[in-house]
Amino acid sequence: MAAMQFRFRPRYRGLALSAIGLGAATLVAAAIWQGALGVWIAGALGVALGALYLVSPTWRIVVHVDDDALEVTSGGARRFRLPWGDVVELVVSRSTRTCFVNGGDPERSLLVPGDGAPAPYDIERRGDLCDAIVARAPRDRIVEVELLERYTRPQPPPA
Repeated sequence: MAAMQFRFRPRYRGLALSAIGLGAATLVAAAIWQGALGVWIAGALGVALGALYLVSPTWRIVVHVDDDALEVTSGGARRFRLPWGDVVELVVSRSTRTCFVNGGDPERSLLVPGDGAPAPYDIERRGDLCDAIVARAPRDRIVEVELLERYTRPQPPPA
C-alpha cells in the first residue's frame, strides 16, 4: 500500500475566529467610546488568544503511515516512529472511527479522535487514517470496542 500523510488540524477553529472577531469588535468599541483599560485588555486578549490558537505548533504535526511503520513528525522533525510489530495494542471503535495506537508509552502512542471524541485537535481524513492503521496493525493486537472511553485494559492476574 502507498504511504499516506495526515495533518493535525484545529478542532475549535470557529471558536478561535469568534474570539478574534469579538476581541477586535471590543477594541473598536473601546476606541470609539473611549473605554476603560479593562475593555482594551479584554479585546486584546480575545484577539491574542484566538490568533495564538490558530498558529499553534500543534498544527504542524503530521502522521505518516506506510507499510513499515506509523511515524509522527512536527515541522519536519521526527517525534516518534513506531514499527507495526512494536504496536502493543490497537483499540478501535469502528462506529465512531476512533482508534488509539498504544506504542508502550505515551511518547510513542497516538489517539485518532473520531466523531464525538473529546480531543483538542482534529486530524484531516481521520477515518482514512484509522482504516490505514487497522489495515497494517498486527491482527492479534487489535481490540474492537463500541466506545474508546468505556474500554478498560484487562489486568494481569496477581502473582
